[in-house]
Amino acid sequence: MAHFVIMGCGRVGLSLAHTLDNNGHSVAIIDQDDRAFRRLRSSFSGRKVSGIGFDQDTLRRADIENAYAFAAVSSGDNSNILATRVARETFHVRHVVARIYDSGRAEIYQRLGIPTVATVRWTADQVLRRILPEQAIAGDFRESSGRLILSQVNLDEAWSGRPVADVERLTGVRVAYLTRFGEGMLPAADTTYQPGDTVHVMMPVDRSDEVTKLLSAAPATEVN
Repeated sequence: MAHFVIMGCGRVGLSLAHTLDNNGHSVAIIDQDDRAFRRLRSSFSGRKVSGIGFDQDTLRRADIENAYAFAAVSSGDNSNILATRVARETFHVRHVVARIYDSGRAEIYQRLGIPTVATVRWTADQVLRRILPEQAIAGDFRESSGRLILSQVNLDEAWSGRPVADVERLTGVRVAYLTRFGEGMLPAADTTYQPGDTVHVMMPVDRSDEVTKLLSAAPATEVN
């Protein structure tokens, strides 16, 4: 089980908090307005933290120093990005995601290496896919026999600049497509992984844990 910090106790923040809490994870949810916490169900076992989500003391009260992931899903783009950068750059939280209303600015933040989800494409499931220690809640697609699944995988930051073909050579899976700056793209032979890319692979269901473990670690200098 892991610890998650969520900034914003609106509809999306509630959905994330309840889902993570249901799965047995430790959760802290931050909001400036104490009244927002009334929306949490009575059985919620997580921590409720009043304060500004990009304030370091507030984040410490949410136990950001032990967080596996941070999700900024408040109603303000600037607050979400600032909080996400503080979580990553000050507290070194590796798994972060920010909700962005202005999709035109999402590309700028993606270039900073901050995964973003624009409102037009928003679902709580998309955030969970980026922050859960499991590779995904469910696959994007499962073929009829149930043996193969198309799913998003998380790569260690050390994969940056490495050919996508190395992912296939190391794991034996097939990279189906990448999402870069909010646009899908089919990888070519010389395509390299860039910070902010999301990678979707087709793989056997029974190898998903193995593949996740391989890609969550830094690649060897040479990949055979």
